[in-house]
Amino acid sequence: MPNERLRAALLKQGLTPASLAEAVGVDTKSVERWITLGRVPYRRHRYAVAARLGVDETYLWPQALTKDQQKAASEGEIIAIHPHRWTVPSDAWKRLFESAEREIGILVYSGFFLAEDVSVSRILAAKAEAGVRVRILLGDPECEAVAQRGADEGIDDAMAAKIRNVIVLYRPLRAVEGVEFRLHRTVLYNSIYRADDQMLVNTHVYGVPAANAPVLHLRKVAGGSMVTTYLESFERVWDEATPLD
Repeated sequence: MPNERLRAALLKQGLTPASLAEAVGVDTKSVERWITLGRVPYRRHRYAVAARLGVDETYLWPQALTKDQQKAASEGEIIAIHPHRWTVPSDAWKRLFESAEREIGILVYSGFFLAEDVSVSRILAAKAEAGVRVRILLGDPECEAVAQRGADEGIDDAMAAKIRNVIVLYRPLRAVEGVEFRLHRTVLYNSIYRADDQMLVNTHVYGVPAANAPVLHLRKVAGGSMVTTYLESFERVWDEATPLD
């Protein structure tokens, strides 16, 4: 069976089988067999192809790893688990964003603790000016999901008010080219703070403020699926969100 995912990934990157073959050190016919016959490459070649195409190995060849291998790789993506957001070292957020070379993504309802930190906004602006794509998703203060979250936390309309405050705090950052803002109306199960293949995921717990909920520190590992799951979730919310004027 042809590997249409590999074919599509090549087209997206503007590559030919010959150019991919040269990049990973195999002959062109091998790449053509991977595509047309669905052959599975050796593991070192799978890693090289996935890295060159900017996709996950298991996306291109979902049958390549056993369940135990996938489980072990996914567990290897966990760097640390913090019992509460307030226990995350204060400089960890800055170090995360400073490490980005390609992409920064923030998915929150308000993320007020970041917006009020001027040094974080300066880092995001500097990264955007250096060519890093910066995308920030805030909750739509008029939507039902935000109202429900406010009720769940016992702060009612204060949740929407915090988002409006954050929009004002981010006004200078919104003027920076390369920084994109959108409003989402999603029921948010996690807040995501992403820098390339590394992220901090703040879980949401019913009736508990986000600052008191656990945070996972994750880094992408070849063959793992945890980071990919959160990245795909971020993209779905982004695609459905509305640009902030």
